[in-house]
Parts: sequence; C-alpha cells; structure tokens
Amino acid sequence: MNQREDAAFLKEKLDEAQYVLIGIGGEWRLSGRLSDVPNQAIQEAYDQLYELVGKKDYFIVTTLTDGGIYESRFDRTRITAPCGNIHWRQCSQACTKDIWEEGEIPDEICPHCGEPLTGNTIQTESYIEEGYLPSWRDYRKWLTLTLNRSLVVLELGEGFLTPTVIRWPFEKTVFFNQKSWLFRVNAQLFQIPSQIKERSTSVEQQSVAFISSLRQRG
Repeated sequence: MNQREDAAFLKEKLDEAQYVLIGIGGEWRLSGRLSDVPNQAIQEAYDQLYELVGKKDYFIVTTLTDGGIYESRFDRTRITAPCGNIHWRQCSQACTKDIWEEGEIPDEICPHCGEPLTGNTIQTESYIEEGYLPSWRDYRKWLTLTLNRSLVVLELGEGFLTPTVIRWPFEKTVFFNQKSWLFRVNAQLFQIPSQIKERSTSVEQQSVAFISSLRQRG
C-alpha cells in the first residue's frame, strides 16, 4: 500500500476497533539535539491524533521524558511514561521515594535532605520508578480488557533505545490477540516480525508527518 492507502486503512481499522493502544516514541521528541521536528508541529500532531482516537477506549505508552503528551488533550489517566518526565521532580540523591510536580517545591531543594531536586527520568542516575508505577498498573489492567477484543495497536516513531517498553511488548500483544492489528509508523525502523506480518501494516514515514497528514486528507 502507499501512504494514502495506509491512512485510509488506519481510519477504517480505528472505526472498527473496540480498543486502541498507542505507543509514542522518539520521533515525537520535543526539539533538542535529537529532534528535527518543530515543537508546534508535534503539538499539532498530538491534537490530530486525539481527533483520530479520542472517542475510543485508548491507552498511551510513551518512552519520551519531555512531558509533551501531558500538554495535549489526551486524558492524563490514560497515559503512562515508564521512562519518567522532566516535569516530575525527585531528590537527586534519592533519599526519599517522594515525587513532586514541577513548581510544587519552589526552591527546588529536597525538604528531607537539602539536596537539589532533579527530573524524575531514566537519565537521572538515581531514577525513582515510583513516579510512573501507578499509571503502569492502570495500563496493565486496561490491557487485560483488550484480550480477544478488536484492538488497534498504533506504534508511532519508536526505536530500539528501550524496546522492552513499547516495541517488543506491542508485538507480543498483537501475537496473542488474534483480533488485533498493528500499525508501525517509522521513518527508518518500520520493519515487522514475520510472526505478526499478516496482522500488521508497516508505514515507512516519519510518524509525526504521517499523523499530521491525516488532517489534510480529511
């Protein structure tokens, strides 16, 4: 299929789906060293993605730590970010398992030990996982509801930096759920394993651009 046909097929599958599982990967990273996509374009793509799936029973898993997904229209209770979020704060020395929202501690000093706070992300040497665990449990519970149900798995721009979070688990979900369909959209890493190829669509395109293009196609 060409990209226009891929887009039409995605919309068709979404119309039929009872559940939608979305993975947001590195191609959606807000601007910095590793991103060539303007922030505004990414936020507009989040908006288009919401228009596409917002009325469905969905859950989102993201490996990004920039917090961009939390600034979108998506329901925060339907998002899990196992790699953390720069807007969540933790003690840089991990003296406590407490996690704070950005601005909750104005001086950015840990009230327990007096050390500076830092971002609660996997880039932090002493990453405290308690920040994401409640949402991860919600996600795992939600995933059990999709078994043997019509499920669209939409993986957008995820690579191999942390394949155990999105890429491999999504493939496993599709393998076991015979009523599921995987859409893997990626400019470079779009390949699909042979075990699930019959229920998958590979889209060789930058995923932000692909989702954004759906607006023009109506």
